[in-house]
Amino acid sequence: MLHRIGVVGAGIIGLAVARELLQHQAPDVTVLEKEQELALHQTGHNSGVVHMGVYYPPGSLKARLCRDGAERLADYCAQRSIAFERCGKLIVARGPEELDRLDELERRARANGVPGLRRLAPAQMREIEPHVRGVAALHSPRTAIVDYRAVARAYAEDVAGAGGELRLGARVVAISRQAAEVRVRLAGGETLVFDRLIVCAGLHADRLASLAGAPPAPRIVPFRGEYYRLVSSREHLVRGLIYPVPDPAYPFLGVHFTRRIGGGVDIGPNAILATGREAYRRSDIVARDLIETIRYPGFRALVRRHWRAGAAELWGSRSRRAFVARARTFLPELVAADVEPAPAGVRAQALDPDGALVDDFRITKLDGVVLVRNAPSPAATAALAIAEHIVGELRAA
Repeated sequence: MLHRIGVVGAGIIGLAVARELLQHQAPDVTVLEKEQELALHQTGHNSGVVHMGVYYPPGSLKARLCRDGAERLADYCAQRSIAFERCGKLIVARGPEELDRLDELERRARANGVPGLRRLAPAQMREIEPHVRGVAALHSPRTAIVDYRAVARAYAEDVAGAGGELRLGARVVAISRQAAEVRVRLAGGETLVFDRLIVCAGLHADRLASLAGAPPAPRIVPFRGEYYRLVSSREHLVRGLIYPVPDPAYPFLGVHFTRRIGGGVDIGPNAILATGREAYRRSDIVARDLIETIRYPGFRALVRRHWRAGAAELWGSRSRRAFVARARTFLPELVAADVEPAPAGVRAQALDPDGALVDDFRITKLDGVVLVRNAPSPAATAALAIAEHIVGELRAA
């Protein structure tokens, strides 16, 4: 049996992994988190959507773990009395040119077993979202919303209750091996010794992987997602979640409407290059992060491939009026006075050297270390299933 297991990162994935390890009677589990708070970054800045598996290629890790993880999360929230609302998602084809893409999305969703999925005509769409306009839609009625930071705190309580150790302010600066042991040095100089190490470092996943001796690619390129929020008097315009049909020529989903579990409706996000891995405001600039991104060949290849879409994204984010104009394409009643700024998030996007965005979850093993190298959406939805997958890999090694 492996007695000493370290987990780097106290976001929702790291905490779910630690919880899963303790449920399998791992006697000594330590979670290391560089911040003084749990779930401070991606987990604490995401949209709160519990996805049902509409978008993901059938057979991918995302497709399999999302569906499994969503049902586990629903059960967990019920057990822990965490607010969880199945508000449903409407994916809207705004014009005839989007119908072929909607057809493909429906094929994927049905192959992935999305529960209750329906194809809707315009009159049926308006029964669900009266203010939406489009030519057709898919409705996923069991898509839900939750506060993922509250979920992460509950996972942390489970970890502590089962005897695991949570160490905040513990920044990892070196990872080495000696015989069968993995040694982790912290910023204060302390060295910890483990039998196995699992790295769930999100925005810094590539840097921690490099410390462990893994290849430098894929690299994390941070994209900031900026939001607006409906003013309270206009929240009635949106009942649940309203999404566009994604454009496969563009690497991100596009602006959409998200009802939040604590109240309010967010509009966004856009996707613009962040000037730091934790740059939540446009004025936040971290020179090291920005220089690393610009020098990375994969980023330069991405820019060459998608510069038109990137320029349009940046231009469409320059003003409230331009941002709202994009959202009005399927909610035409919306005007600039209906929205106010909302907090932004930063997405840790893994990018291969050829400029391809890593789409699926990417989890690799290296000499006693398991590395979560890419865990974008729906990772929060799938966290419990991802944790089971990682622990299964660890136990099989």
